[in-house]
Amino acid sequence: MHLFAGFKYNPTKLLMLKKERQAYILHQVNLHNKVLSATLCQEINVSEDTIRRDLQELADEGKIIKVHGGALSHSFHEVFHLSNGVYSQDKKKIIAQKAAALIQNGMFILTSGGTTIIELARALPAQLRATFMSGSIPAILEYMQHPTIDVIMIGDRVSKNSKITIGAEAIAKIREIKADLCILGINAIDVRHGTTDNDWDVVQLKKAMVESAQKVVCLTIAEKINTIQPIHICGVQDIDILITERSPDDPLLKPYVDAGIQVL
Repeated sequence: MHLFAGFKYNPTKLLMLKKERQAYILHQVNLHNKVLSATLCQEINVSEDTIRRDLQELADEGKIIKVHGGALSHSFHEVFHLSNGVYSQDKKKIIAQKAAALIQNGMFILTSGGTTIIELARALPAQLRATFMSGSIPAILEYMQHPTIDVIMIGDRVSKNSKITIGAEAIAKIREIKADLCILGINAIDVRHGTTDNDWDVVQLKKAMVESAQKVVCLTIAEKINTIQPIHICGVQDIDILITERSPDDPLLKPYVDAGIQVL
């Protein structure tokens, strides 16, 4: 188990040492791709100045990318995703194989971006004939390597940090679509709060995708199960299928089965 798996802030704990604090920050960045300084302050119980210094040191060491209000992982920020160096990549490949099995010829598929979606693009059968629509530039570039699928780019204005198209134009185009599947790489899911994220623009895009598909499929490594981010995307009642690297009968996933979600 990872050092910080299942971490919950306890106000009675002593403050973390600098080394422990930075290790926790780096883990959160790799797990969720993006972190907010304000959230880290609350979780670790330190000042914004302390978090700002920690982020700067980690950035100077080349471990993260510091941005206004927080930090990004390198894999989230890159346009071209390398075949190694991605957090929990082996687990994401398992998830991708399960998700690829859902896709049939002739389907219209809406997808978000993220490293698990990149693995999905790489796992698609070579003979598949389907249409993939996304606002994620890295995902689009990966889909374009496939010999037989059609690829549609959504939107025009681009977020430089998250490498997705954002804004009213992108959302309006998504709402014109009636997709067979919406496949989302998610940052956090909890039975009570549903799926959540920490990027406002990403959330608005994902909300529109959920509303524009017959079925919603969420992809996540198990480490993100029962975690919460600040901004709500959708409730568990809006999710049809949840895919993790674990077996569907894993006790961690039982609450989601009980909530009526098909777990793969």
